Amino acid sequence: MEDSKARKIIIVNQAVNYLTIGFCNAFAEKFDEVILVTGSVHVQGEELSSKVKVRYINKWVERPASKKMFSYLLACWKIFWLLRTSYRKHEVFFVSLPPMAYLLNLVVPNRFSMVIWDVYPDIFKITGMTETHPLYKIWSKLNRKSFHKAYRLFTIGEKMADLIAVYTDRSKIIIQPIWSIFQKNERVSKEKNPFVATHHLQDKFIVQYSGNIGLTHKVEIVVQLAELLQDDPAIVFQIIGRGPRVPVLQKMVEEKKLPNCTFLPFQSDEMFPFSLSACDLGIVILDEVTSKGSVPSKSYNLMSYGIPALYIAGHDSELMSYATKYGHAACYSESELEQAKNFIVEICRNKTQWEAMSQQALETSLLFRRDNADKFVELYLKEQS
Repeated sequence: MEDSKARKIIIVNQAVNYLTIGFCNAFAEKFDEVILVTGSVHVQGEELSSKVKVRYINKWVERPASKKMFSYLLACWKIFWLLRTSYRKHEVFFVSLPPMAYLLNLVVPNRFSMVIWDVYPDIFKITGMTETHPLYKIWSKLNRKSFHKAYRLFTIGEKMADLIAVYTDRSKIIIQPIWSIFQKNERVSKEKNPFVATHHLQDKFIVQYSGNIGLTHKVEIVVQLAELLQDDPAIVFQIIGRGPRVPVLQKMVEEKKLPNCTFLPFQSDEMFPFSLSACDLGIVILDEVTSKGSVPSKSYNLMSYGIPALYIAGHDSELMSYATKYGHAACYSESELEQAKNFIVEICRNKTQWEAMSQQALETSLLFRRDNADKFVELYLKEQS
Protein backbone atom coordinates (compact mmCIF):
# COMPACT_ATOMS: atom_id res chain seq x y z
CA MET A 1 0.00 0.00 0.00
CA GLU A 2 1.20 3.48 -0.84
CA ASP A 3 2.32 5.78 1.96
CA SER A 4 -0.90 7.76 2.50
CA LYS A 5 0.92 10.46 4.48
CA ALA A 6 2.79 11.38 1.31
CA ARG A 7 -0.44 11.68 -0.65
CA LYS A 8 -2.48 14.79 -1.41
CA ILE A 9 -6.18 14.83 -2.16
CA ILE A 10 -8.84 17.31 -3.24
CA ILE A 11 -12.42 16.81 -2.06
CA VAL A 12 -14.97 18.45 -4.36
CA ASN A 13 -18.47 19.49 -3.35
CA GLN A 14 -19.98 22.83 -4.35
CA ALA A 15 -22.29 22.87 -1.30
CA VAL A 16 -20.66 21.23 1.72
CA ASN A 17 -22.69 19.74 4.56
CA TYR A 18 -21.88 17.48 7.50
CA LEU A 19 -21.17 14.48 5.26
CA THR A 20 -18.46 16.22 3.26
CA ILE A 21 -16.97 17.62 6.46
CA GLY A 22 -16.80 14.05 7.76
CA PHE A 23 -15.00 12.92 4.60
CA CYS A 24 -12.54 15.81 4.84
CA ASN A 25 -11.72 15.17 8.48
CA ALA A 26 -11.32 11.44 7.92
CA PHE A 27 -8.94 11.97 5.00
CA ALA A 28 -7.04 14.61 6.99
CA GLU A 29 -6.08 11.92 9.51
CA LYS A 30 -4.47 9.81 6.80
CA PHE A 31 -3.24 12.17 4.07
CA ASP A 32 -0.47 14.73 4.07
CA GLU A 33 -2.68 17.39 2.47
CA VAL A 34 -6.44 17.73 2.06
CA ILE A 35 -7.91 20.52 -0.05
CA LEU A 36 -11.66 21.20 0.01
CA VAL A 37 -12.97 22.85 -3.17
CA THR A 38 -16.40 24.31 -2.49
CA GLY A 39 -18.74 27.25 -2.81
CA SER A 40 -20.04 27.10 0.77
CA VAL A 41 -19.59 25.20 4.02
CA HIS A 42 -22.58 24.50 6.29
CA VAL A 43 -21.40 23.22 9.65
CA GLN A 44 -23.86 20.99 11.54
CA GLY A 45 -22.27 19.32 14.54
CA GLU A 46 -18.80 18.36 13.38
CA GLU A 47 -16.42 21.24 12.71
CA LEU A 48 -14.09 21.20 9.72
CA SER A 49 -10.57 20.24 10.79
CA SER A 50 -7.93 22.97 10.76
CA LYS A 51 -5.80 20.54 8.73
CA VAL A 52 -8.15 20.98 5.77
CA LYS A 53 -7.42 23.88 3.41
CA VAL A 54 -10.49 25.42 1.77
CA ARG A 55 -10.40 26.71 -1.80
CA TYR A 56 -13.59 28.60 -2.59
CA ILE A 57 -15.35 28.66 -5.95
CA ASN A 58 -18.80 30.06 -6.82
CA LYS A 59 -21.76 29.10 -4.64
CA TRP A 60 -24.49 26.71 -5.67
CA VAL A 61 -27.72 28.54 -6.60
CA GLU A 62 -30.95 26.72 -5.82
CA ARG A 63 -33.26 28.57 -8.21
CA PRO A 64 -34.32 29.64 -10.77
CA ALA A 65 -33.30 26.68 -12.92
CA SER A 66 -31.33 28.83 -15.37
CA LYS A 67 -29.13 30.32 -12.62
CA LYS A 68 -28.77 26.91 -11.01
CA MET A 69 -27.44 25.42 -14.25
CA PHE A 70 -25.12 28.39 -14.78
CA SER A 71 -23.73 27.93 -11.26
CA TYR A 72 -23.07 24.27 -12.03
CA LEU A 73 -21.31 24.97 -15.31
CA LEU A 74 -19.23 27.80 -13.85
CA ALA A 75 -18.20 25.57 -10.94
CA CYS A 76 -17.21 22.78 -13.35
CA TRP A 77 -15.01 25.20 -15.27
CA LYS A 78 -13.36 26.45 -12.08
CA ILE A 79 -12.78 22.91 -10.81
CA PHE A 80 -11.30 21.92 -14.17
CA TRP A 81 -9.00 24.96 -14.14
CA LEU A 82 -7.78 24.22 -10.62
CA LEU A 83 -7.05 20.60 -11.53
CA ARG A 84 -5.16 21.64 -14.66
CA THR A 85 -3.11 24.32 -12.91
CA SER A 86 -2.70 24.26 -9.12
CA TYR A 87 -3.53 20.63 -8.33
CA ARG A 88 -2.31 18.51 -11.24
CA LYS A 89 -0.80 15.85 -8.96
CA HIS A 90 -3.55 15.71 -6.34
CA GLU A 91 -5.99 12.83 -6.12
CA VAL A 92 -9.65 13.85 -6.41
CA PHE A 93 -12.60 12.67 -4.32
CA PHE A 94 -15.91 13.91 -5.77
CA VAL A 95 -18.91 13.98 -3.43
CA SER A 96 -22.06 15.62 -4.77
CA LEU A 97 -22.21 18.93 -6.64
CA PRO A 98 -22.09 19.96 -9.42
CA PRO A 99 -23.81 16.71 -10.44
CA MET A 100 -21.85 16.46 -13.70
CA ALA A 101 -18.44 17.39 -12.25
CA TYR A 102 -17.31 13.77 -11.81
CA LEU A 103 -17.23 13.54 -15.62
CA LEU A 104 -14.16 15.78 -15.48
CA ASN A 105 -12.17 12.63 -14.84
CA LEU A 106 -12.42 12.06 -18.60
CA VAL A 107 -10.36 15.18 -19.35
CA VAL A 108 -7.95 15.49 -16.40
CA PRO A 109 -5.06 13.14 -15.53
CA ASN A 110 -5.73 13.08 -11.76
CA ARG A 111 -6.55 9.87 -9.90
CA PHE A 112 -10.30 10.45 -9.58
CA SER A 113 -12.86 8.78 -7.26
CA MET A 114 -16.57 9.41 -6.69
CA VAL A 115 -19.31 8.90 -4.13
CA ILE A 116 -22.56 8.42 -6.06
CA TRP A 117 -25.84 8.75 -4.17
CA ASP A 118 -27.92 10.50 -6.83
CA VAL A 119 -27.64 8.56 -10.08
CA TYR A 120 -27.58 10.69 -13.22
CA PRO A 121 -29.00 10.69 -15.84
CA ASP A 122 -31.53 8.26 -14.33
CA ILE A 123 -32.84 10.97 -12.01
CA PHE A 124 -34.07 12.93 -15.06
CA LYS A 125 -36.80 10.33 -15.52
CA ILE A 126 -38.71 12.27 -12.86
CA THR A 127 -39.20 15.03 -15.45
CA GLY A 128 -40.49 12.58 -18.04
CA MET A 129 -37.19 12.27 -19.89
CA THR A 130 -36.83 8.88 -21.56
CA GLU A 131 -33.71 6.85 -22.21
CA THR A 132 -33.95 7.78 -25.90
CA HIS A 133 -33.51 11.50 -25.17
CA PRO A 134 -30.19 12.81 -26.58
CA LEU A 135 -29.04 14.19 -23.18
CA TYR A 136 -29.83 10.87 -21.49
CA LYS A 137 -27.97 8.88 -24.15
CA ILE A 138 -24.91 11.14 -24.09
CA TRP A 139 -24.68 11.20 -20.28
CA SER A 140 -25.11 7.42 -20.12
CA LYS A 141 -22.28 6.95 -22.59
CA LEU A 142 -20.04 9.31 -20.61
CA ASN A 143 -20.93 7.45 -17.39
CA ARG A 144 -19.62 4.20 -18.83
CA LYS A 145 -16.31 5.79 -19.69
CA SER A 146 -16.07 7.80 -16.46
CA PHE A 147 -16.92 4.94 -14.10
CA HIS A 148 -14.56 2.60 -15.92
CA LYS A 149 -11.74 5.10 -15.44
CA ALA A 150 -12.55 5.86 -11.76
CA TYR A 151 -9.98 4.84 -9.15
CA ARG A 152 -12.65 4.17 -6.51
CA LEU A 153 -16.41 4.20 -7.12
CA PHE A 154 -18.53 4.35 -3.96
CA THR A 155 -22.25 4.19 -3.37
CA ILE A 156 -24.29 3.74 -0.19
CA GLY A 157 -26.53 0.73 -0.76
CA GLU A 158 -27.19 -2.46 -2.70
CA LYS A 159 -30.08 -1.08 -4.77
CA MET A 160 -28.03 1.92 -5.84
CA ALA A 161 -25.15 -0.37 -6.72
CA ASP A 162 -27.54 -2.31 -8.94
CA LEU A 163 -28.51 0.91 -10.69
CA ILE A 164 -24.90 2.04 -11.19
CA ALA A 165 -24.01 -1.44 -12.46
CA VAL A 166 -25.83 -0.55 -15.67
CA TYR A 167 -22.81 1.62 -16.42
CA THR A 168 -19.91 -0.42 -15.06
CA ASP A 169 -18.87 -3.81 -13.73
CA ARG A 170 -20.74 -4.52 -10.46
CA SER A 171 -17.53 -5.74 -8.83
CA LYS A 172 -15.97 -2.30 -9.22
CA ILE A 173 -18.61 -0.64 -7.02
CA ILE A 174 -17.80 -0.25 -3.30
CA ILE A 175 -20.83 -0.14 -0.99
CA GLN A 176 -20.43 1.88 2.19
CA PRO A 177 -23.33 3.50 4.10
CA ILE A 178 -23.21 7.14 5.23
CA TRP A 179 -24.32 8.54 8.60
CA SER A 180 -26.64 10.89 10.46
CA ILE A 181 -26.05 14.46 11.58
CA PHE A 182 -26.87 13.25 15.09
CA GLN A 183 -24.56 10.70 16.66
CA LYS A 184 -26.75 9.76 19.61
CA ASN A 185 -30.35 9.96 20.73
CA GLU A 186 -30.81 13.41 22.23
CA ARG A 187 -34.51 13.59 21.55
CA VAL A 188 -36.27 16.15 23.74
CA SER A 189 -39.57 15.16 25.31
CA LYS A 190 -42.67 17.07 24.24
CA GLU A 191 -43.09 18.39 27.79
CA LYS A 192 -39.70 20.15 27.59
CA ASN A 193 -39.69 20.97 23.88
CA PRO A 194 -39.94 24.70 23.00
CA PHE A 195 -40.94 23.88 19.40
CA VAL A 196 -43.93 21.88 20.67
CA ALA A 197 -44.89 24.66 23.08
CA THR A 198 -44.63 27.39 20.44
CA HIS A 199 -46.89 25.53 18.01
CA HIS A 200 -49.30 24.16 20.65
CA LEU A 201 -48.72 20.49 19.78
CA GLN A 202 -48.56 18.96 23.26
CA ASP A 203 -51.46 16.54 22.77
CA LYS A 204 -50.97 15.78 19.08
CA PHE A 205 -49.50 12.87 17.14
CA ILE A 206 -47.19 14.72 14.74
CA VAL A 207 -46.57 13.35 11.25
CA GLN A 208 -43.76 15.40 9.79
CA TYR A 209 -42.15 15.96 6.41
CA SER A 210 -39.00 18.05 6.65
CA GLY A 211 -36.90 18.75 3.58
CA ASN A 212 -36.78 20.31 0.14
CA ILE A 213 -40.06 20.95 -1.68
CA GLY A 214 -38.88 21.16 -5.27
CA LEU A 215 -40.37 20.18 -8.59
CA THR A 216 -39.20 16.59 -8.17
CA HIS A 217 -40.44 16.13 -4.58
CA LYS A 218 -43.98 14.74 -4.43
CA VAL A 219 -44.88 16.39 -1.14
CA GLU A 220 -48.50 16.59 -2.25
CA ILE A 221 -48.68 13.04 -0.91
CA VAL A 222 -48.51 14.53 2.60
CA VAL A 223 -51.49 16.72 1.75
CA GLN A 224 -53.37 13.71 0.40
CA LEU A 225 -52.72 11.78 3.62
CA ALA A 226 -53.85 14.78 5.66
CA GLU A 227 -57.07 14.85 3.64
CA LEU A 228 -57.68 11.16 4.33
CA LEU A 229 -57.22 11.81 8.06
CA GLN A 230 -58.79 15.26 8.38
CA ASP A 231 -61.50 13.97 10.72
CA ASP A 232 -59.02 12.56 13.24
CA PRO A 233 -58.29 15.37 15.73
CA ALA A 234 -55.35 13.54 17.31
CA ILE A 235 -53.19 13.49 14.16
CA VAL A 236 -51.58 16.58 12.58
CA PHE A 237 -49.30 16.92 9.57
CA GLN A 238 -46.36 19.31 9.35
CA ILE A 239 -44.57 20.26 6.15
CA ILE A 240 -41.26 21.93 6.97
CA GLY A 241 -39.01 23.22 4.21
CA ARG A 242 -38.70 25.46 1.22
CA GLY A 243 -38.94 25.23 -2.53
CA PRO A 244 -40.87 26.43 -5.57
CA ARG A 245 -43.85 24.14 -4.92
CA VAL A 246 -44.69 25.47 -1.45
CA PRO A 247 -47.33 27.95 -2.74
CA VAL A 248 -48.98 25.19 -4.80
CA LEU A 249 -49.21 22.92 -1.78
CA GLN A 250 -50.47 25.71 0.45
CA LYS A 251 -53.21 26.41 -2.09
CA MET A 252 -54.17 22.71 -2.08
CA VAL A 253 -54.54 22.80 1.70
CA GLU A 254 -56.61 26.00 1.55
CA GLU A 255 -58.91 24.67 -1.18
CA LYS A 256 -59.46 21.42 0.69
CA LYS A 257 -59.90 23.36 3.96
CA LEU A 258 -57.65 20.99 5.86
CA PRO A 259 -57.32 21.99 9.52
CA ASN A 260 -54.66 19.32 10.20
CA CYS A 261 -51.89 20.36 7.78
CA THR A 262 -49.51 23.25 8.44
CA PHE A 263 -46.42 24.70 6.80
CA LEU A 264 -43.22 25.99 8.36
CA PRO A 265 -39.94 27.20 6.87
CA PHE A 266 -36.69 25.31 7.43
CA GLN A 267 -35.78 25.59 11.09
CA SER A 268 -32.51 27.10 12.26
CA ASP A 269 -29.65 24.77 13.18
CA GLU A 270 -30.40 25.58 16.82
CA MET A 271 -34.11 24.73 16.51
CA PHE A 272 -33.73 21.72 14.21
CA PRO A 273 -33.11 19.19 17.03
CA PHE A 274 -36.30 20.40 18.71
CA SER A 275 -38.44 20.28 15.55
CA LEU A 276 -37.16 16.78 14.82
CA SER A 277 -37.78 15.74 18.43
CA ALA A 278 -41.39 16.85 18.11
CA CYS A 279 -42.01 14.36 15.32
CA ASP A 280 -43.84 11.11 16.16
CA LEU A 281 -43.69 9.73 12.62
CA GLY A 282 -41.36 10.99 9.91
CA ILE A 283 -42.31 10.89 6.24
CA VAL A 284 -39.67 10.30 3.56
CA ILE A 285 -40.85 10.55 -0.05
CA LEU A 286 -39.09 9.44 -3.22
CA ASP A 287 -40.44 9.50 -6.73
CA GLU A 288 -40.97 5.85 -7.70
CA VAL A 289 -39.25 6.36 -11.04
CA THR A 290 -35.93 7.05 -9.32
CA SER A 291 -36.41 5.76 -5.77
CA LYS A 292 -34.09 2.84 -6.43
CA GLY A 293 -31.18 5.26 -6.60
CA SER A 294 -31.47 7.39 -3.47
CA VAL A 295 -31.68 7.45 0.33
CA PRO A 296 -32.40 10.94 1.73
CA SER A 297 -30.24 11.86 4.72
CA LYS A 298 -33.38 12.63 6.74
CA SER A 299 -33.89 8.86 6.92
CA TYR A 300 -30.79 8.51 9.10
CA ASN A 301 -31.66 11.52 11.26
CA LEU A 302 -35.03 9.97 12.11
CA MET A 303 -33.33 6.71 13.08
CA SER A 304 -30.89 8.53 15.38
CA TYR A 305 -33.76 9.97 17.41
CA GLY A 306 -35.68 6.70 17.51
CA ILE A 307 -38.50 8.05 15.35
CA PRO A 308 -40.45 5.51 13.26
CA ALA A 309 -40.77 6.40 9.58
CA LEU A 310 -43.28 6.16 6.79
CA TYR A 311 -41.48 5.73 3.46
CA ILE A 312 -43.32 6.48 0.24
CA ALA A 313 -41.17 4.81 -2.41
CA GLY A 314 -41.09 2.01 -4.95
CA HIS A 315 -41.03 -1.61 -3.90
CA ASP A 316 -37.58 -1.96 -5.51
CA SER A 317 -36.13 0.97 -3.57
CA GLU A 318 -33.36 1.05 -0.97
CA LEU A 319 -35.93 2.46 1.47
CA MET A 320 -38.15 -0.59 1.02
CA SER A 321 -35.11 -2.78 1.70
CA TYR A 322 -34.38 -0.79 4.87
CA ALA A 323 -37.98 -1.03 6.11
CA THR A 324 -38.17 -4.78 5.46
CA LYS A 325 -34.74 -5.58 6.89
CA TYR A 326 -34.72 -3.39 10.00
CA GLY A 327 -38.39 -3.02 10.99
CA HIS A 328 -38.14 0.66 11.95
CA ALA A 329 -40.38 1.90 9.15
CA ALA A 330 -43.22 1.00 6.80
CA CYS A 331 -42.88 1.53 3.06
CA TYR A 332 -45.73 2.01 0.60
CA SER A 333 -45.95 3.01 -3.02
CA GLU A 334 -47.87 6.08 -4.21
CA SER A 335 -50.79 3.83 -5.13
CA GLU A 336 -51.02 2.47 -1.56
CA LEU A 337 -51.98 5.64 0.31
CA GLU A 338 -55.00 3.98 1.89
CA GLN A 339 -52.65 1.42 3.45
CA ALA A 340 -50.30 4.22 4.48
CA LYS A 341 -53.23 6.01 6.13
CA ASN A 342 -54.14 2.85 8.05
CA PHE A 343 -50.53 2.49 9.19
CA ILE A 344 -50.54 6.07 10.54
CA VAL A 345 -53.74 5.42 12.49
CA GLU A 346 -52.44 2.12 13.83
CA ILE A 347 -49.11 3.44 15.05
CA CYS A 348 -50.81 6.49 16.56
CA ARG A 349 -53.24 4.32 18.55
CA ASN A 350 -50.87 1.48 19.42
CA LYS A 351 -48.18 2.75 21.79
CA THR A 352 -46.57 -0.67 22.06
CA GLN A 353 -46.06 -0.82 18.29
CA TRP A 354 -44.68 2.73 18.25
CA GLU A 355 -42.20 1.89 21.01
CA ALA A 356 -41.10 -1.30 19.25
CA MET A 357 -40.45 0.54 15.98
CA SER A 358 -38.73 3.35 17.88
CA GLN A 359 -36.35 0.83 19.43
CA GLN A 360 -35.70 -0.71 16.03
CA ALA A 361 -34.88 2.75 14.67
CA LEU A 362 -32.35 3.34 17.44
CA GLU A 363 -30.72 -0.04 16.89
CA THR A 364 -30.59 0.54 13.14
CA SER A 365 -29.00 3.95 13.63
CA LEU A 366 -25.91 2.23 15.04
CA LEU A 367 -25.14 1.14 11.47
CA PHE A 368 -25.02 4.75 10.33
CA ARG A 369 -22.54 6.45 12.64
CA ARG A 370 -19.77 8.96 11.97
CA ASP A 371 -17.10 6.26 11.90
CA ASN A 372 -18.52 5.32 8.49
CA ALA A 373 -16.49 8.27 7.17
CA ASP A 374 -13.36 6.55 8.43
CA LYS A 375 -14.50 3.35 6.72
CA PHE A 376 -14.73 5.21 3.40
CA VAL A 377 -11.09 6.21 3.79
CA GLU A 378 -10.05 2.70 4.83
CA LEU A 379 -11.72 1.28 1.72
CA TYR A 380 -10.15 4.02 -0.38
CA LEU A 381 -6.69 3.05 0.84
CA LYS A 382 -7.25 -0.70 0.76
CA GLU A 383 -5.41 -2.66 -1.90
CA GLN A 384 -7.95 -3.87 -4.44
CA SER A 385 -7.77 -7.44 -5.69
